[in-house]
Amino acid sequence: MRSDQIKTGIEKAPHRALLKSLGLQDDDLAKPLIGVANSYTNIVPGHIHLQTIGNAVKEGILAAGGTPFEFNTIAVCDGIAMGHIGMRYSLPSREIIADSVEIMLQAHSLDGVVLVTNCDKITPGMLMAAARVDIPAIMVTGGPMAAGRHRGKKVSYASMPEATFGQVATGKMTEAELLELEANACPGCGSCSGMFTANTMACMTEALGMSLPYCATSLANSAFKLRLARETGKQIVKLVQNDLKPSKILTKEAFENAVAVDMALGGSTNTTLHLPAIAKEAGVTLPLSTFDAIGRKVPHLCSMIPSGIYALEDLDAAGGVPAVMAEIKSLLNLKCQTVSLKTVKENIKDAVVLDRNVIHSMADPVHKEGGIAILFGNIAPKGSVIKTAGVSEKMQKHTGPAKVYDSESEALAAIKGGKIKAGDVVVIRYEGPRGGPGMPEMLFPTATIAGMGLSESVALITDGRFSGATRGGSIGHVAPEAFEGGPIAVIKNGDVITIDIPNRALNVELSDKELKARLAAWKPRPPKISKGILSRYKPTPTE
Repeated sequence: MRSDQIKTGIEKAPHRALLKSLGLQDDDLAKPLIGVANSYTNIVPGHIHLQTIGNAVKEGILAAGGTPFEFNTIAVCDGIAMGHIGMRYSLPSREIIADSVEIMLQAHSLDGVVLVTNCDKITPGMLMAAARVDIPAIMVTGGPMAAGRHRGKKVSYASMPEATFGQVATGKMTEAELLELEANACPGCGSCSGMFTANTMACMTEALGMSLPYCATSLANSAFKLRLARETGKQIVKLVQNDLKPSKILTKEAFENAVAVDMALGGSTNTTLHLPAIAKEAGVTLPLSTFDAIGRKVPHLCSMIPSGIYALEDLDAAGGVPAVMAEIKSLLNLKCQTVSLKTVKENIKDAVVLDRNVIHSMADPVHKEGGIAILFGNIAPKGSVIKTAGVSEKMQKHTGPAKVYDSESEALAAIKGGKIKAGDVVVIRYEGPRGGPGMPEMLFPTATIAGMGLSESVALITDGRFSGATRGGSIGHVAPEAFEGGPIAVIKNGDVITIDIPNRALNVELSDKELKARLAAWKPRPPKISKGILSRYKPTPTE
């Protein structure tokens, strides 16, 4: 066993002395030593119950003949971090999480690991570590919270920013109604109830084969989730015994499966950041072009909140990720190995779609193409990303004058101040990985536009990124970013911008000569932050 490095032989007596100080006996040390990387914290709604999940995992490990060792990572709630400097720390936290898990696994020479996670950056960070260290690993995601109910309607966290910045500001909702919604939107523990980033990444984890079937959609407060957590603990011991490592699971074909499921679900655009980063750790190249190519083949089948009406609880009741994969099985790599010790084909052979309102058939999709598209053009020579699942038919093609802002706060003030009119294209720049720094999410500007009823007439483009709760004609990840002198840096107020989603184009109507002259005159700006982790955040997020 890998753990023999800290427990076997006369020369390891000092190591054993320390392990026995924990109360362990020789028979405990003779078993596989299993790490339980838990991200419990009582400030993140999606993680407040993970102590209970972690305990169930440890029970499973003990029952299967392993010895568990639990350790913790940090966890950021993107919703609480939203709209202030805290959001700049969210994406960089992914790397800290990956590094911390790697350190614990390597320093203590553990034989395997169970990754206990739930929210946006924690799940990809832990998967990056699993791929990097490459010891037997399995993930259990904590599960979504139940949907909220407000005056007879299903609501979620996404309802809050649209109501706060849009509906109240325009008089469509009173402050008293807002407070009532506030008390009902997030009714308990778990990741926010729509197909936002946390739940999208949970579905990606299951589609990759790194969690057990039905893990992604099972509710946080369900007995099924506890049973699955216990089963996950048992399964890691089997994975160690079979020496099944992430490198055998996280193949190019597995990532293609995950992208296909993402397209069918209409998931968060943040998958275009996280899946390539996980793939890189696994030695797999996953360019943006792969997302676009698969998106043109795989139809969008699930109309999920925020762009649709269904919550994760509805997807779970309709058959979960296995049912979605069964529906698109002709487009999947069915021979891929998974942590169940079965192939994808074996995992989904008995899966059934139980509600066609939630999971449409291939013959009757929500949209004929997948939920994400990659746009290129003279604004984004290296690409940009849009969640087509959240775009109305009216906004598939849009041309309008640019309203340019050099920060999220400036743009939000302008939108709230009534300076944005139907037909405009809001440009928010210097919010990319280096310029932000940290590539913050632009949820509040997009939510304000939607809440004001402008999502079908106003577009927004940015070198920042979006929350999974964003909907409308919102194009993010514009590259190169403004801070690096990308073309978005030289767009001026009034420049005419054309968005053509069917033809994957994003352009400003300027001659090549004019654009080159503006870029030649552009001058770099100093970093906004010069100390702490954000001053050290240099790589692009897919690196």
